Amino acid sequence: MAHPFSELTAELDDIAQQGLYRSRRIIESPQGINLEIDGRNVVNFCSNDYLGLANHPDVVNAFKAGADQYGVGSGSAHLICGHSAAHHALEEELAAFTGRDRALLFSTGYMANIGVISALLGRGDAVFEDRLNHASLLDGGLLSGARFKRYAHADAADLSANLEKAAGNKLIVTDGVFSMDGDFAPLNELAVAAKKQGAWLMVDDAHGLGVIGEYGGGIVEHYGLGQDDVPVLMGTLGKGFGTFGAFVAGSEVLIETLIQKARTYVYTTALPAAVAEATRASLKIVISESWRRDKLKKLSERFRLGAEQLGLQVMASSSAIQPILIGDSQRAVNISNALLDAGFLVSAIRPPTVPQGSARLRVTFSALHEEQHVDRLLDALAKIIAGCK
Repeated sequence: MAHPFSELTAELDDIAQQGLYRSRRIIESPQGINLEIDGRNVVNFCSNDYLGLANHPDVVNAFKAGADQYGVGSGSAHLICGHSAAHHALEEELAAFTGRDRALLFSTGYMANIGVISALLGRGDAVFEDRLNHASLLDGGLLSGARFKRYAHADAADLSANLEKAAGNKLIVTDGVFSMDGDFAPLNELAVAAKKQGAWLMVDDAHGLGVIGEYGGGIVEHYGLGQDDVPVLMGTLGKGFGTFGAFVAGSEVLIETLIQKARTYVYTTALPAAVAEATRASLKIVISESWRRDKLKKLSERFRLGAEQLGLQVMASSSAIQPILIGDSQRAVNISNALLDAGFLVSAIRPPTVPQGSARLRVTFSALHEEQHVDRLLDALAKIIAGCK
């Protein structure tokens, strides 16, 4: 009789042969642009800590003070006894930051997306998702039980054609900044299509909030849109804000609906109050230190220009995410490994995270990087890619 896991073993072998096997690296230092990993020091070019706040002393000290005041665990769900004064203050500050009536904390971005979509939609409704949306958005749409339709990437015309055929409540769902491509959703066009067809628009701005816009207001600030244009805004706290967790911001009726109906909010433990206190500190830095966003833009543009001069196929991105298209998964892994040997940590992104044949090196920048880091990375890429052809 075959071992119950024999099929899984064969599947793992197949994944490895395709160059798609994933493995973890152990980090032995705080997050930042310089990491100690597997006993060596490397320059980190694959973090989502865009503003360099994950180890900022003000944020760390706020976390310590929060632990001293509230302890480590939150003890329960928000609706039982886990909703602290720190959580409540952070929600109010995030609502003010995003220019919305209210905000609601979730323990993770994945849980926020699944919870929101399932709370707003059910059988008889319809959800429309960009083809390149994050897995959590796609899973949320599928789990909701609503009719699920994907539209061509960033194509408002294709979306509109599908919207006209739908019945029931209609929800359009998109990333703000697409995490593996770095490009922006055409939010102004999507908002027009939504209003024309009486649909709701939900934006996951995990990679835009804090990073995009003069004041860090993300993709909605970039397009000059408000709560009426984009009724549902989701943001994560573990990227630009440098901490952990997520939130949804919108109208009073939206937030009250989520408190009553979002199962991933109702039935899970609240994130630690100390994390909320750390995020309150990081939010102040996000608002006050615009030089971090300015520097990110300059570094990204410097890299982009240098990569194009080397003949590298950089993807169309105006964000801190600057992917280099490689194509073959194993070649992407080989280049990533060679970069690690040269002292640079750059992730190889492969299917199913990205479409077949579009494996890439996902280069991301932090406000803590300097121009010399960018130039050294470009020099290493020039040598390594020439040798991996």
